[in-house]
Amino acid sequence: MLKASAKYFMAFGSQNSGNILWGLPLQHGWQFRTGRLADPTNGTSCGHRNLCISVRSWWSCMNYYLAIIPFLGAVEAGLFGEVKYEVEMLPPEDRRDDFCYSVADCRSHIPKLIDEWKAYFEYLQSAEQKTMNSAKSSSFVLDDALHHMWKAHVASIAYALPKFQDSLKYLAVPEANFGEDWANGVDFIAATHFSTDLHTTNHFQAFLPQRMLVEGDVLPSISGFSSQQNRVLVSLRALNRANRLTGGLLLKLWQKAMSTEAARKIGRKLIEDLASSPSFDPWEYTVI
Repeated sequence: MLKASAKYFMAFGSQNSGNILWGLPLQHGWQFRTGRLADPTNGTSCGHRNLCISVRSWWSCMNYYLAIIPFLGAVEAGLFGEVKYEVEMLPPEDRRDDFCYSVADCRSHIPKLIDEWKAYFEYLQSAEQKTMNSAKSSSFVLDDALHHMWKAHVASIAYALPKFQDSLKYLAVPEANFGEDWANGVDFIAATHFSTDLHTTNHFQAFLPQRMLVEGDVLPSISGFSSQQNRVLVSLRALNRANRLTGGLLLKLWQKAMSTEAARKIGRKLIEDLASSPSFDPWEYTVI
C-alpha cells in the first residue's frame, strides 16, 4: 500500500516519507518488537522466536483490522490497478469467524468498515484525477486525506474492540488497561488529524512502552520506563477514565473543539508537548 500510494505524497517528503500510511506498519512493528503480537498464554512459541503472529494476542486481533482490512479496501478501490485474481487471506486455525478474508467476504460481513477504507483510497485517486483535469499543480489536501484515513482508522478500532474484549483476559492487568487506554486515546488523537508520516510516527512511538506491561507495574513510576513514557501512560489512563465517567461526553466535546484547522493545530501541539516536553503545562492550552 505504501508503494502503490507513494505518488500521492511526493510533495510531502522524499522517499515516500510523507506518506500517512506509515503509521500502520510502524505500529505493527512496535507491537511485534515489544512482544505484543506473541501468544500471551505461552501455549505456543508463536511470536516469541519467529515471525508468527498469534491469534490469541489481543493486539494481533485488533491489528488485523488495521492491516488486512485497509489492504482489502485498497484492492476494492483500485489502488493496485486491475487485479487479475481474487485476493484471499488464509484463515487462522482458531477464531476463523472473527475475521473476513477477501473483498467479497468482508463486504458481506463489514460493509461499512470496508467502505471507510475504500473512501480513503478513492479520495487519493480522485484528487489526482482532479489535478490531471485542471491547471492546478495539485488538488491534494493533506488535511482532507488525514480526515479520511483517521475516520477509517477509528472505525476499525470501534468494530474490533468489543469483538476481542475476551482476549484481554490473557494479558496482565496493567497491559490490558494500557490496551484499552490506547484504543480510547486514538479517538482523541484522530480528532486532531495528527500526521502519521514516517518521521512523526517514528519519533512519537519512542514514548510508548517498549515492553509488555506486567503485574507489579504501577503508574506513575514504572521501573525502566522514561519519564515521558510514564507520563504518556498516566495521561492515557486518566483520559480513558474521564471519558468513561462522562459517558463519552469528553470525546464529543474534544471532537467539537477540533472542528477547525486552527484548533486541530493547537490540539496536535498539545499532544506533541504532552509526550515530549519535560516542562509540559496543560493550562497553556485552555484556550481550546
